[in-house]
Amino acid sequence: MTRSMTAFASRRGAHGAMSWTWELRSVNGRGLDLRLRLPDGVPGLEPLVRGALTGALTRGNVTVNLRLQRDTTSDGLTLDEAQLGRVLTALAQVEARALDEGLTLAQPTPADVLGFRGVVGGGEADEDPSLLNALKADLDATLEEFLAMRADEGAALYTVLRGQIDQIDTLATEAAAAAADRLDETRESVRAALNRVLEETRDVDEDRLAQELALIAIKQDVTEEIDRLRAHVEAARKLLDDPKPAGRRLDFLAQEFNREANTICSKSQSRALTAVGLELKAAIEQMREQVQNVE
Repeated sequence: MTRSMTAFASRRGAHGAMSWTWELRSVNGRGLDLRLRLPDGVPGLEPLVRGALTGALTRGNVTVNLRLQRDTTSDGLTLDEAQLGRVLTALAQVEARALDEGLTLAQPTPADVLGFRGVVGGGEADEDPSLLNALKADLDATLEEFLAMRADEGAALYTVLRGQIDQIDTLATEAAAAAADRLDETRESVRAALNRVLEETRDVDEDRLAQELALIAIKQDVTEEIDRLRAHVEAARKLLDDPKPAGRRLDFLAQEFNREANTICSKSQSRALTAVGLELKAAIEQMREQVQNVE
């Protein structure tokens, strides 16, 4: 199944006095780059998030944001007296040191003091394993929505890429026909060149002449390039139907497609074949751009 690397999902949840919002978003990337924006004070949260994402994704620049809030109006709100004492002692030391340096500091408000980590709630909620379990359950649900969006966009990508690969296949057939039609034109140009040579000299080495004509034919032959194009087309179709992520392999194939199209253009010696070669290059470039979105 083809999956896109771009997606977004968000989900809200709550547990006791805690509420949160998960957000997952991703854009294209060569590998899997995880950028985690997680709150402090929830033991085991970061490895849990990394494990869930690395188990489900293979490519993309993925940003995970968790906004965690405590309901300060909850009946369960408590103060950790020991932590409050440590915070107040530290504030007093800072104020005394500032006075020694001749500085006057603004007095902290009660809200400022309550904002210090561990003062409100005594750290019990942060260390509650049921909070981590609730966060994980919501992360799993968010990740499921995220993967569903990747799959939906991937289905649209699949349709576009199949159409582009079919177009490349059609153009390869047209290139083969143009190359065959070019034979008469090539014979005429070689015959005209040969006549000019014979007019200037009567001493012609027939064996050498045959060798030169054979070399010209070999240099202009695009049969191998067209055969490889068709083989790449079949390989690309198989990759699109492969259940495993195939973005990197499709990107490599796009480069191979382009190499064959460039060679066809350089060998063409024919307006019709050159025109088909340029159409091939345009179709391959469009395919390559879409492949950048595939996981």
